[in-house]
Amino acid sequence: MNQLCPFHSISGIVLITALCGMFSAPPARAEEDVRRATPPPGKALVFVFRTDPAPLAAKVPVTMNSVPIGELANGTFVTATVGPGRNYLGIGDGALSTLDVRAGQSYFVQVRALGTPPSVRTELNPLNEAEGRRLLAQSRPIGVAPATTATTPKPSPAPVTTTPPPKPSPPPVATAPPPKPSPPPVTAAPPPKPSPAPAESQPTVGQEKSTARDSDRDWDFALIVKAGTFKMADDNQVVAGLPSTFDTTSTSVFGVEAEWRSKAGIAVGGEVLHYNNDLVSPGAIPNAEQEVFAVLANGKYYFRLANWLYPFVGAGIGFANASYSEGLTGTASGLAFQALAGMEFRFNRIGVNVQYKYLDATTGSSDKEVKVGGSGILAGVSFVF
Repeated sequence: MNQLCPFHSISGIVLITALCGMFSAPPARAEEDVRRATPPPGKALVFVFRTDPAPLAAKVPVTMNSVPIGELANGTFVTATVGPGRNYLGIGDGALSTLDVRAGQSYFVQVRALGTPPSVRTELNPLNEAEGRRLLAQSRPIGVAPATTATTPKPSPAPVTTTPPPKPSPPPVATAPPPKPSPPPVTAAPPPKPSPAPAESQPTVGQEKSTARDSDRDWDFALIVKAGTFKMADDNQVVAGLPSTFDTTSTSVFGVEAEWRSKAGIAVGGEVLHYNNDLVSPGAIPNAEQEVFAVLANGKYYFRLANWLYPFVGAGIGFANASYSEGLTGTASGLAFQALAGMEFRFNRIGVNVQYKYLDATTGSSDKEVKVGGSGILAGVSFVF
């Protein structure tokens, strides 16, 4: 039995070392599990991570539906589980941004801190999943320190508690040798309890409030309804062989635009513009009226100055058709060109659009041309679908 005691002591130390190694692994996997997390049934996951062009020390607080979910430093990320539909995302002291999410989907929002203290501002960029996963792999969750090259220290062996050997009794006077003292018992300390893995900063938010576009859409369809003022460039012209004088101030000026908008700022689509003008021609009784419909294909470029402000420029080509009633009758058509400039104020999926347009349009044949073009200012409302 005395020969087995050293073996028991060594076995206890090996067992304790193995248990310590087993319980030290989960925190390393926990960080990786956050990056690979999938939405629970009926919910969506939102990853918000911060990557500064030039690292800034200030932390940026993040809220989801008015619930704080963490403070982002450069190179960190936080996640939130939200219900499907419209949710509010708050970054720092800026205005709330809105997210329209679908159950079972993951969404990625990049936050960039710009400027210099104390005038630090933030910029939000929704990303597709491929780009979001790539940048997410380079970030770490809040509360996890960056990885270093230092090796993991080996666990120290469990303490061995020994009891002092009993004092031998004085030997008898006899010549027999005294008995050998028994070896001290070896007591192995119980293995340490594993510390719980750090809780993920991943609150579940059930509020379903409003707005924003899906982060995985590269193009949006927009419909613009507008009205305003328009003035013809030429007032004295020959119409149907008769010298005529136009009232250049147009009436019933309205238009409809449809366009596809990309995240890069490019937009393509079409437009229909309508306006009327009165004209006086000798021998035309009563006075005549001219009605113009211009149909054009447009190309635009939107400059993003803020989340809500988008100046734009554009151009279009198509044709114009003029029809005459009252004292004159008939129709004529011809090529039309236009140039555009303006700005749009966007509020989620609704915007206010103001534009200046110059229209160059001539109808009729070469010997009976009527210039029906001019310029105007129109304002309208845009709807994004």
